[in-house]
Amino acid sequence: MNPVTQSDRDQIARHFEVIFTPTPEQYAQAIADHASRVEVVMTIGAIGLTAEQMDALPNLKLVYSMGAGYEKIDLDHARQRGIKVANGAGTNDSCVADHAMGLMIAVIRGIPRLDQLTRQGVWRTQLPLPPNVSGKKLGIVGLGGIGEKVALRAQAFEMQIGYHNRRPRTGSAHRYFSTLEELAQWSDVLLVAIPGGDATFHLIDAGVLSHLGANGYLINIARGSVVDTAALECALREQTIAGAALDVYEGEPQLPVGLADLHNVVLTPHVAGWSPEAMQAMVQMFLDNTERLYADEPLLTPLC
Repeated sequence: MNPVTQSDRDQIARHFEVIFTPTPEQYAQAIADHASRVEVVMTIGAIGLTAEQMDALPNLKLVYSMGAGYEKIDLDHARQRGIKVANGAGTNDSCVADHAMGLMIAVIRGIPRLDQLTRQGVWRTQLPLPPNVSGKKLGIVGLGGIGEKVALRAQAFEMQIGYHNRRPRTGSAHRYFSTLEELAQWSDVLLVAIPGGDATFHLIDAGVLSHLGANGYLINIARGSVVDTAALECALREQTIAGAALDVYEGEPQLPVGLADLHNVVLTPHVAGWSPEAMQAMVQMFLDNTERLYADEPLLTPLC
């Protein structure tokens, strides 16, 4: 249930019989043909595994989610069934952080738009001056592994770092804000790096965007569901925020129609965590976890 490459599948096939089901139809057929033989499922957070799908696999022992996300895996049902769940926590943090910085630079400096205009023969004297990235205040919503790596990179740009978590992170040198609104008010750039799911649905809403203000930028490399798309479109059109850069968005892979014609938003197709290096690390984490599963040892990255 994951679009891994052929070389990834070949690597896994040295340890398991691989049943590759990249479409819902192929998955349904695989269950009909092989349900009793399946012991491990590899998926991603955006696809997940439902209680019904788990119950169709009577001998399921482990669900592994590549990357950090797991929002569509039914953890409660897995616990009830005694099924272990693990993820690829940490395997693509550097890749996501690299991409986040790229999005930040692209939207603040207006690089995609400058590229288009340059190809049309527009010269710099006809354009407004794009702002600096260096020296801006970066607010991170969710200072976990990815957030920390973004902060490390941002410090090289002499950015001040603030963050909002449910509670302060022990040992963090960065400034903690107890509310999201206070963080948005302080920030020049608000970067979202929290899990998706019901608990964070539309956490970034019209109110938060209004606190970010007309000179503020929103970066989302988390999940599309965390940002209220209608509120974001309104803020971008009315220029009550300066811009946004999104690797994720609601309804993906379909781009929300209201974002397509905007010049103050930079868009990428949920690829922040995808690179050959990250994919190899995810596959290796899968193999390491399954080795521990069958050795009856604790998993490296357990979720339940």
